[in-house]
Amino acid sequence: MADPSSYRPRPGEIPDSPGVYRFRDEHRRVIYVGKAKSLRQRLANYFQDLANLHPRTRTMVTTAASVEWTVVSTEVEALQLEYSWIKEYDPRFNVKYRDDKSYPYLAVTMNEEFPRVQVMRGHKKKGVRYFGPYGHAWAIRDTVDLLLRVFPVRTCSAGVFKNASRTGRPCLLGYIGKCSAPCVGRITPEDHRDLAEEFCDFMAGRTGTYLRRLEKQMMEAAEEMEYERAARLRDDIEALKKAMEKSAVVLADATDADLIAVAEDELEAAVQIFHVRGGRVRGQRGWVTDKVEEVTTGALVEHALQQLYGEETGDAVPKEVLVPALPEPVEPAQEWLTGRRGSNVSLRIPQRGDKKALMETVQRNAQQALALHKTKRASDLTTRSRALEEIADALDLDSAPLRIECYDISHLQGDDVVASMVVFEDGLQRKSEYRRFQIKGFAGQDDVRSMHEVITRRFRRYLAEKEKTGEWTDGEGALTDGEDVLGDGEPLTSSLKDDDGRPRKFAYPPQLVVVDGGQPQVAAARRALDELGIDDIAVCGLAKRLEEVWVPGDDDPVVLPRTSEGLYLLQRVRDEAHRFAITYQRTKRAKRFRAGPLDDVPGLGETRKQALIKHFGSVKKLRSATIEQIQEVPGIGRKTAETIAVALAQAAPAAPAVNTATGEIIDDEEPDTTAGSSGEPVSAGLPDERRGQER
Repeated sequence: MADPSSYRPRPGEIPDSPGVYRFRDEHRRVIYVGKAKSLRQRLANYFQDLANLHPRTRTMVTTAASVEWTVVSTEVEALQLEYSWIKEYDPRFNVKYRDDKSYPYLAVTMNEEFPRVQVMRGHKKKGVRYFGPYGHAWAIRDTVDLLLRVFPVRTCSAGVFKNASRTGRPCLLGYIGKCSAPCVGRITPEDHRDLAEEFCDFMAGRTGTYLRRLEKQMMEAAEEMEYERAARLRDDIEALKKAMEKSAVVLADATDADLIAVAEDELEAAVQIFHVRGGRVRGQRGWVTDKVEEVTTGALVEHALQQLYGEETGDAVPKEVLVPALPEPVEPAQEWLTGRRGSNVSLRIPQRGDKKALMETVQRNAQQALALHKTKRASDLTTRSRALEEIADALDLDSAPLRIECYDISHLQGDDVVASMVVFEDGLQRKSEYRRFQIKGFAGQDDVRSMHEVITRRFRRYLAEKEKTGEWTDGEGALTDGEDVLGDGEPLTSSLKDDDGRPRKFAYPPQLVVVDGGQPQVAAARRALDELGIDDIAVCGLAKRLEEVWVPGDDDPVVLPRTSEGLYLLQRVRDEAHRFAITYQRTKRAKRFRAGPLDDVPGLGETRKQALIKHFGSVKKLRSATIEQIQEVPGIGRKTAETIAVALAQAAPAAPAVNTATGEIIDDEEPDTTAGSSGEPVSAGLPDERRGQER
């Protein structure tokens, strides 16, 4: 625990200007990001007598080991920079709202030639129109089913669409009139896009104009005695009205607004948001956060605005945002929202009328969400605390292991040997800290030796991070095997340049290392740590067969009761490490099986490989082509064609495929699936007994 006076800036060193500041801990991790109208006045509040500070603020400043700041021109820039840094560094002491579920959206993929209507979750994609979020996916499907009668937009997947195009037969929806069947050319791409635009307009709340137009068309059809057409239009109007009834009118027609309510106590806060479009509630969502610092309701609202609109632009930001309390000051937040939308945004507290009544409804939802969350979390916190205490008691640790790292080795009969590292903090998964390794020190199957290598590499990184303050360089004390593969497949050396504050990948040490295995694997892990001179990190192993906990140097395992929460937590950690390792191993194996001679051609990407196979039909025909013929493929120049010809000439031709049922040699002119085409991967032909020996 640090004394704030040890890193307090000198008097006069802090500028009296708007800016953003960062507190870092002893491992250089950013633990708190804040903004201020005056950096000097704001930071001075953190360095007063600890007894006068709020308990959570006191914990933050004593955890920190340094503070730094960046001066900006305006408070709006400070707000934007604060949001960017909170998103980038994920500081543990900042207010971070977390969804209690992944909300589904109704999405229209306007970035495709034939836009598709579907349910989507997760991160939003560019070029896709979103409506919602909704509480349940079935609510979206019910609404879409009603609207498809009037707007028969494509809803099928890419695979179904391609199959229908190939066979010339539409799916069932095309036959019953709920799809315009663009797959078989019943509608042009332009007309289908217009249909999707009309669907989006209706979902966006512009319903009155469209209904009046349909009613006019119905009357005209009746006057012209086209009664069948008039009946269809009548049924279309009823279907649209039924879809509209699913979201009741709550505000005046054409009102676009978001209502944000906050329910809080001393420890936590819950936020509820109602999205009103065209006067109707089109979506609802909720967030919960820990109040890890002393924060006002206005500040909670400001953080909610950042999370809600930080990635949104245009109409996704409504004209009106109604809140229970205004940020202090309110002008920067309002100006920031206006900049995100591109036109004026009103940020205010509703005072009377329908908007105040609806805000009270949103407030009740927030209070109920907080009560439900506290009921769930009381049990969850108690269980996690008990599990960590049981582990500490069983392993004779000085304190509960707040950070646990678990390692597992995976391979298939000694091929593609990989390892995983998963992290649990306070009993919860920390997926951003997961790492993956390729075993490179030797070839073949040796789990003990592999475990020793992985632990050595991971903690050599830790020691290097601890000793160095600049960027990674090859030198004394620095690790030079920069080929460890992270979760995104990039070399570690490209992601450890951390002087600007980005979290370093291996800088934070665990209190407990868990290995998947028994006494040999535990001994290997302990030996690796001893060789590096690390003696303050505990090690244990969990053997699968009897779920025994092994500790270094003991001939007998520690047996935890089957009902123990500590054993259950260790099992969860071990199983997650196994899942992460085997997923990576399968990915590597699949890539190896799909590899073909074109994969070794430098600068030749997947798109041009597929273009080559599509043009020539097979690798055999491509191998016999001249350089001039290869150049005929779009995107292939002279130099690339020469490189391809040389690579194929050097590569040995693949052995002929054999039909195992008949013994017949399959025609060599068929497309070569190993060259990157869409055929079934070779791994599907593995015998069952080989696949069963994967671990």
